[in-house]
Amino acid sequence: MNLKMMMENINYIGAMILFVIGLYTVLTHSNLIKKIIGINIMETSIFLFFVSIGYRKGAAAPIYESISGEGFFVNPLPAALMLTGIVVAVSITAFSLSIVIKIHEAYGTIEMDEIIRIRSVESDE
Repeated sequence: MNLKMMMENINYIGAMILFVIGLYTVLTHSNLIKKIIGINIMETSIFLFFVSIGYRKGAAAPIYESISGEGFFVNPLPAALMLTGIVVAVSITAFSLSIVIKIHEAYGTIEMDEIIRIRSVESDE
């Protein structure tokens, strides 16, 4: 893969790297807050990927210019869908954080390993 092709697809490469970082964070950390941060990184990478799909080099915004027939336009649909995705992501994050607060009140920790240990001790009794 040559440098020119990498630079033309830097958005896609960046989105893949961000997704892998988020997935690694979710899989390797036992802290629930860190897992939520990893999920948010993964969501951000998906937003970057979809907005990059809608971009066309040298294209005009369909709102500002009216080009008859021959011109190319940037596709506004992925950007509009990602606005909805951002709202859903913020809602899921708020809900997840409220659940973590309830877990902390119930178990006194937000580490998954300790919660599993506490639950196994409770079930043995």
